[in-house]
Amino acid sequence: MAKKDEEQKAGGIVEVNPKPEKGLASKAIDLLEKLVIKLMYDTSKPHHWLAGNFAPVQNETPPCKNLHVIGFLPECMNGEFVRVGPNPKFAPVAGYHWFDGDGMVHGIRIKDGKATYVSRYIRTSRLKQEEYFGGSKFMKLGDLKGFFGLLMANLQMLRAKFKVLDASYGAGTGSTSLIYHHGKLLALSELDKPYVLKVLEDGDLQTLGMLDYDKRLDHSFTAHPKVDPFTGEMFTFGYSQSPTYITYRVISKDGFMHDPVPITISDPIIMHDFAITENYAIFMDLPLYIKPKEMVTANKLIFTFDTSKKAYFGILPRYAKNELLIKWFELPNCFIFHNANAWEEKDEVVLITCRLENPDLDKTNGIVEEKLENFIFGGLKLENFANELYEMRFNMKTGLASQRKLSASAVDFPKINESHTSRKSSVCVVDAKTMSADPVAIVELPYRVPYGFHAFFVTEEQLREQAEL
Repeated sequence: MAKKDEEQKAGGIVEVNPKPEKGLASKAIDLLEKLVIKLMYDTSKPHHWLAGNFAPVQNETPPCKNLHVIGFLPECMNGEFVRVGPNPKFAPVAGYHWFDGDGMVHGIRIKDGKATYVSRYIRTSRLKQEEYFGGSKFMKLGDLKGFFGLLMANLQMLRAKFKVLDASYGAGTGSTSLIYHHGKLLALSELDKPYVLKVLEDGDLQTLGMLDYDKRLDHSFTAHPKVDPFTGEMFTFGYSQSPTYITYRVISKDGFMHDPVPITISDPIIMHDFAITENYAIFMDLPLYIKPKEMVTANKLIFTFDTSKKAYFGILPRYAKNELLIKWFELPNCFIFHNANAWEEKDEVVLITCRLENPDLDKTNGIVEEKLENFIFGGLKLENFANELYEMRFNMKTGLASQRKLSASAVDFPKINESHTSRKSSVCVVDAKTMSADPVAIVELPYRVPYGFHAFFVTEEQLREQAEL
């Protein structure tokens, strides 16, 4: 406790200083791991998630100024465009999945018509500890398949038990998403707490530490919190494999995290996203589970999707102090990674979402073909991930729900103008024949940027605000 008190900074930012330990226990577990891999893992298998443009870049890039710009960058674009994704610093010892890589942020600083490129790792506890050892030490999602996965999970527990790895700061990568709230740019991965990044004047990126909201955050934090542009509040949740399975939180515009609101569901699930409207928060109880037993018996990845169960959507008044007022709605079986937006129309709550049926995160057989028509979700073929844009309506008076498809597959990673979050958006209809095919500007990058996940634009005003951190 004293160590954590010393490391606490202003605004709930915790300096991340893990204390891993080399020694006999570390060496013994390493030898055991090598034996398990030799006996049970086929090292000739290709790592599809490390091939082509999924492959990591080898080094960070300090600010690279005065990039060649074709066209012009208008003043309204002053700020920094940041995009985060997985970029493993060390080669995996065995399996690897796209979700496993260390978080790296690629940034384009735009100011006065000029552009600067930078790329930096998010300095997580996980990354710092693997740098200390000079290699991969944390268990990978790609390892968690069959009986081999069970053994690798136990090796991870041994490293924690014998303090080879310091688990006190979590094991997240910060590689999934970015959001700005209360003067802080946050890098997020859903099984950990947020990391706070600072954008320097020249566009460089610095990791300040982990955000625990003055010790009020003691659970995981979704990669997709929602900021209400009208109130300045942020709404978030965390999920867990042990009770309480879902925990809802509201964070004031001043950065104060209010008391937790537990949400009761029957089983632990994977809930990657949720949504808010002006008056409600929308939770999704969808049947994607982590099942170690089925991982072993079926020799499959640890994720299991149950096609026999319905999809349930819980709608809670967003300032509720407990779950007593939540209303649950039923729709046909599906899964959802990402929602686009939600709003209210009279008695109905409307959700625009990317719906898919029977997801299988283990369908990665065959060489990944880097053509747009061959993948939608990180190289997974369209027939395996047929995400479709749907409108779902929940009538708060009748308790009935309905849905209709808005698009053909495949649609995911939706992005809206964030000034319309939680409110109904408008659609502009234009004559496409008169639109110029020429972009306003093209910025030539000095290095390759691997495929990644989500992006964010930090405005010039936000850059000035966060400069005070």
